[in-house]
Amino acid sequence: MGKQPAYTPVPRAAMDHSLVTTAFDLPGFTVIRPLGMVRGIVVRSRSIIGQIGAGFQQMFGGNISLYTELCERARTDAYELMIQHAAQMGANAIIGVRYDANEIADGVTEVLCYGTAVQAQPKG
Repeated sequence: MGKQPAYTPVPRAAMDHSLVTTAFDLPGFTVIRPLGMVRGIVVRSRSIIGQIGAGFQQMFGGNISLYTELCERARTDAYELMIQHAAQMGANAIIGVRYDANEIADGVTEVLCYGTAVQAQPKG
């Protein structure tokens, strides 16, 4: 059997990412229809090799880049899944975007990205 890739990125959605915001309005746009909450959820675990490498980084102090990369990948994937969910609902924008993360088991973390899917149009 062939070896599985260690990481498979979530495909990037076709939504204009400038219309995804933590704010509850879009300057220059009018929300014409709220579509409801959307979310993307990713559950990640640390590999034993990653833990060993991060352990060496911890001994010397500073940024633990292996964990930073793992967290950034998880957040990016959760964000892209949220956008896919919004696109499936017919949204062209997402407002009120937030992240949440919880450890659900030792070394296993859930990352959630959520917001409100809307249809918006330029003002004027």
